[in-house]
Amino acid sequence: MSLRRLSLTSFALFTAALGLFAQAQPDRQKDNLNARYANGIAAIAEDRIITIDDIRREVGPLIPEIQRQSRSEKEFNEKIEALQEDVIQNLIDRVLIVKDFYKDEKRNVPASYIDNQVAETIINQFDGDRSKFLAYLRSRGISQKDYRKEQEEDMIYGYMRQQQAKSASTVSPVKIEAYYKENKDRFIQEDSVHLRLIQIVRAADDTDATLRVKGSDIVSQIKAGADFSDLARKYSQDSRKGKGGDWGWQRRSDLRKEFSDVIFTLEKGQHSDALIMPEGAFILFAEDRKHAGALSLDEVRPEIEKALVQQGSRRATERWLEKLRRNAYVKHF
Repeated sequence: MSLRRLSLTSFALFTAALGLFAQAQPDRQKDNLNARYANGIAAIAEDRIITIDDIRREVGPLIPEIQRQSRSEKEFNEKIEALQEDVIQNLIDRVLIVKDFYKDEKRNVPASYIDNQVAETIINQFDGDRSKFLAYLRSRGISQKDYRKEQEEDMIYGYMRQQQAKSASTVSPVKIEAYYKENKDRFIQEDSVHLRLIQIVRAADDTDATLRVKGSDIVSQIKAGADFSDLARKYSQDSRKGKGGDWGWQRRSDLRKEFSDVIFTLEKGQHSDALIMPEGAFILFAEDRKHAGALSLDEVRPEIEKALVQQGSRRATERWLEKLRRNAYVKHF
């Protein structure tokens, strides 16, 4: 979830979302946060107060999507409440992460980095109009100094999370092999083919016989050594004509039975005769084949490594955050 980085567009979405929210829900739902946090404070993390306005800025742009996903008012309310809790925790964690960064007194974010980020924001989010940017700050009730502080903390937050992810980026071959053995059932592949085809659309006066003649002429050219993709560009009348009739990798279950019954009898580099169907004639070509069976460890190693890195990164980040939370002053209201 993006924290503290609301553009003018996002702010407009937030305002519009509150309007939709008010129309779709009774006033009590509109004032849900006010009811939960009568003093306007949701939490205190170290010396930082997290207010209901902080939460609204994060939740607001997401309300229309939650409305679309919710099938009832009850489900909507539950989703909003869960989202609010997540936002509060994320805002707390953000404070703790920034504090952890500054534990090393040598660390700092160069002012030039913040200058560049602010300048980029004005260009990309405010059309280069500084007056629009200043109006946005006024609408939020913050100064330029406050905004620069937010940008600095955004950079720190992103950097520290990235460092934690990097700490889990190395996975040993032993772990990869163990994961493969424990999850072999996940690495069974279905019959698949890299399919190219040429389609001749049935004209009003075409019979099966005339289509067969047209198809046979193209098949003869293939047998004589012509490149299938070149012939597809010349003769095919389907949407992939410009790509040489390339339909990419297709599993047996992806194809209609009339096609799969033919294409899966072919090996790599083989083509079919003209297949006559109500829509027209089709000539199929198996550019490559993968036969059903278990994939080897080498074939799935990159996939496993990526999964283990993501898994390790989540665990490392959660352990790190739990440690920060244990050693911090946090009060929920």
